[in-house]
Amino acid sequence: METSLNILEEKLSDLLKENGNEAFYKIPSLWIDPYRNSYEKDLWVSPFEFYLNRIKEIKILAKEEPVSLPEKGWTKEAVVYNIFVRYTTSFDHNNDGIININDNYKGFRETGTFLKAISLLPYIYSLGVNTVYLLPITSIGIDGKKGTLGSPYAIRNPYKIDDNLSEPVLNLSVEKEFQAFVEAAHLLGMKIIIEFVFRTASIDGGLAIEHPEWFYWIKDNIENREQGSTDESKYGPPIFSEEEFILIRKKIEDSDFSELSPPSDIYKEFFTETPEKVIKENNKLVGILKNGDKCKIPCAFADWPPDDTQPVWSDVTYLKLYEHPDFNYIAYNTVRMYDEELNSEKYKVSELWENICNIIPHYQKNYDIDGVMIDMGHALPSSLRQEIVQRAKDVNENFVFWEENFLMKQKSIEDGYEAVVGYLCFDIHKPDKVKEFIGILSEKGFPIPFFGTPETHNLPRAASRQGGVQFSKFVWTIINLIHGIPFIHSGFELSETHPVNTGLCFEPWELSNYPPEKLPLFSECQLCWTSENEWTRYMRKISAIRKEIINPRDYSTDNIIALSSSNINIISFIRKGIDGKSYLFIGNMNPEKELYFYVKLPGSSHLFRDVFSGKFFQFYNDEIITNLKPFEMMFGELVFEI
Repeated sequence: METSLNILEEKLSDLLKENGNEAFYKIPSLWIDPYRNSYEKDLWVSPFEFYLNRIKEIKILAKEEPVSLPEKGWTKEAVVYNIFVRYTTSFDHNNDGIININDNYKGFRETGTFLKAISLLPYIYSLGVNTVYLLPITSIGIDGKKGTLGSPYAIRNPYKIDDNLSEPVLNLSVEKEFQAFVEAAHLLGMKIIIEFVFRTASIDGGLAIEHPEWFYWIKDNIENREQGSTDESKYGPPIFSEEEFILIRKKIEDSDFSELSPPSDIYKEFFTETPEKVIKENNKLVGILKNGDKCKIPCAFADWPPDDTQPVWSDVTYLKLYEHPDFNYIAYNTVRMYDEELNSEKYKVSELWENICNIIPHYQKNYDIDGVMIDMGHALPSSLRQEIVQRAKDVNENFVFWEENFLMKQKSIEDGYEAVVGYLCFDIHKPDKVKEFIGILSEKGFPIPFFGTPETHNLPRAASRQGGVQFSKFVWTIINLIHGIPFIHSGFELSETHPVNTGLCFEPWELSNYPPEKLPLFSECQLCWTSENEWTRYMRKISAIRKEIINPRDYSTDNIIALSSSNINIISFIRKGIDGKSYLFIGNMNPEKELYFYVKLPGSSHLFRDVFSGKFFQFYNDEIITNLKPFEMMFGELVFEI
């Protein structure tokens, strides 16, 4: 059968015959040996032979025991590995000390590609993963780009995949290589989730020439306002008075979207009508108005809250979802908290909505993806979001939607989502918050699955926090024992400390230390694939324990019993397993001190065997009294007296 994966396999076979198996290409040893049975950190290989063998390995694994997920409602059973293809699979293949972005190395890129992502699947599979979640893979804008490569969230054309994710030596389209990646993942039983951006576009968006009416425009001579400035003669987030701000917040809190306070007339005067034509000058789009004046597409900015002081974003703009003469400007009430007068069927830009609603079906029909994460989905008009969901469900009723929402509310379920990011990732390094979270799980739970992770691409790396590797292992153990979706942000298992982006929870000094040129979200960079601190064996061990004892679909509060202890840094709870047994977890979350403590258990119990140390513990008066070193844990079956 001539699938894209088979075409790729044949192409590599031909290239191997043509070029021989000279070992001129360096790779991390983990890519070829996920269990790292040798002491080599990296290896010289023939790339043609290496990639060909990885495809063959995938086909062998698929025949042996592929991951099995149900067609319907599989989200609760997901174990996720999050990839930013350009970064996750980037490597210094010629060993010259840099990631080259200008010249290919004998036809191969050093930045990440789908071919390399395919070769990584056996490694990801070995971690117990059944779902691969990709950050945006679509074409990236050039004008105003951040860093050396630009942001994957600056979408130039949502229907076009980034050509830089293909390998030139293959002479195959990037679309064909992506098809092969999805096919390879599906052979292993893995689901593919892609993140999409629907509310914004790059300021040199490919559709602006053909459809200038889908964008906002401002006078060409208007300069951007600098951060911290209140100069209203320059463009930036609208400036509101304290009284206006209080009123705006009050109305939004009351869900009253009528007559929302508009920006000043000075600000509104920046904006022009839609230009008659759009031309390109030095990679910049320039609009020509009826009177011959020039205009340009304005940059986006943080739209909520209205007093946010972030500077304008250099590379993206907001799409003009509604056309109304009184709302021809970008502000909180036109691109997020839509004014009641504006949010009407008669004012929507119908062709743009149709274009947006057809994006997911395009990827379903052409690439057979299994679900999407919608960037800022909660900021879309509800009717547009509903139509996006319905169009995808019409193609595949089992297609899933995940939401970039930090709250775990019933509303997300009602909006068609099956999982949210949640807020555990912000709190999991704080003992009191972890205890509080486990308490909620045992008392009332949450209505929707959430990501179990200490890091995302916008947060500090887990290994950069106090405790480093031990902290990472500690929280991974908890994540796999409570309710939720185990979520591996690529590099977490390698103890990577370099952040991908400084989007959330970074100190001012960290922001200055990591300009776009040093952040993988915008510039070339390589994961610490050869790190001695990788802990993949432990990750597999905990994942195997979870698979053996936990029913991931059962979110019953009866399955988790929060326990009290004599020290705030001691995390303790009981997890009930599918075998009817009870399992006890106790851990010391103090990064510096060994703690002596007691934990009170319910009922009458007398014996506990710790799987980590192999030690047996006896209980007295339903209490366990012991000591644990920083980030030391105890876990095992709890035997109750009859």
